[in-house]
Amino acid sequence: MITKVVQKDSEELYETPIVQQTAYWSVLKRKMGHHIVAINFSTTKASLFHHTQQDQFIVSDLLVIIQQIDQQHSIAYVPYGPELEPDEDIQGLFLEELSESLRSFLPKDCIMIRYDLHWESYWAKDKNNFDQQGHWLGEPGLATQEFRFNFNTINWNFEKAYSNILPSNTIFINLRKSTTDILNGMKPKTRYNIRLAQRKNVVVNALGIENLDIWYKLYRETASRNNIFVNDMKYFETVLTTKANDSLSPAEVFLLVAEYQEIPLAAMFLIITSNRASYLYGASSSKNRNIMATYALQWEAMKFAKAKGCTEYDMFGVAPRPEPSHPMYGLYKFKIGFGGNIFHSLGCWDYPLNAEKYNRFKSTELNSQGFHTN
Repeated sequence: MITKVVQKDSEELYETPIVQQTAYWSVLKRKMGHHIVAINFSTTKASLFHHTQQDQFIVSDLLVIIQQIDQQHSIAYVPYGPELEPDEDIQGLFLEELSESLRSFLPKDCIMIRYDLHWESYWAKDKNNFDQQGHWLGEPGLATQEFRFNFNTINWNFEKAYSNILPSNTIFINLRKSTTDILNGMKPKTRYNIRLAQRKNVVVNALGIENLDIWYKLYRETASRNNIFVNDMKYFETVLTTKANDSLSPAEVFLLVAEYQEIPLAAMFLIITSNRASYLYGASSSKNRNIMATYALQWEAMKFAKAKGCTEYDMFGVAPRPEPSHPMYGLYKFKIGFGGNIFHSLGCWDYPLNAEKYNRFKSTELNSQGFHTN
């Protein structure tokens, strides 16, 4: 199935709409102290896809982030990769082969590979797995998931991680449509809020690094309001200033801020890779929420991305369905109003390289905050 695997410079990572598999992301993560491994692998269409008439070679690649979990052990983390997505019944076998091929390129102390898969969930393709309102019912139990994923593999090694690192549910909005059609695809309340912000003269501008303190003040306020982890200002400075312009997969990062009467009320990081614009980080003030600045911000970001040539907009993270108990329910209600299609991915899957040490790690991870990177 996989005919050749070679290591390469991360600057040679191919163009992709997946931010976390770009050369830009590799530079960003290296600046943050992570070791990076970039891999090219070759295969054939016929070995991955049933309905193909041509046995053509495919060359794809992979960005792997190495993180030390202690002095003796490390983890290989693959954020939203591999991008190449075989037919369903081949996916486990393909990933098993790829994992074994990666062994020799990883540190000797690496105990596992964690794939944060952006492949569509098997259970999101089944119409019977949705309720009468069209809401997804989610995945089955862990044993059923693992049986399905390991089907056709040789060693049945894959285990579902206890939690996902990157969002496994998102909303994609089609920017190929006219702005009128995009607006018409939104919920009436969302359209109303956008127009209300316009009547209130909310202004959205792209600001430079010199205005990062505006972002950070709103971000800290948001983090405090929602009781979430706070990154330091240096992190966002690195995200905004990192460049990979001499690579095959650069990215453009913009800090967009919505203001009302010169008062910043909402801000976001918009990142453009290939044909996709992604809403990566967002923040808002607790004051003047009736001005609807967050709605103006998203709408202007979509128009900005469309003008930049993007054909899709990634809302980056929602609850899988309208479930009030879910911690991302508020984001679901807000983001679903902008229209688009919900995408449910398979999330994080582990391939142990050392079964004994992996089992100890997984037990520790279950009883702590555990491993986290992106």
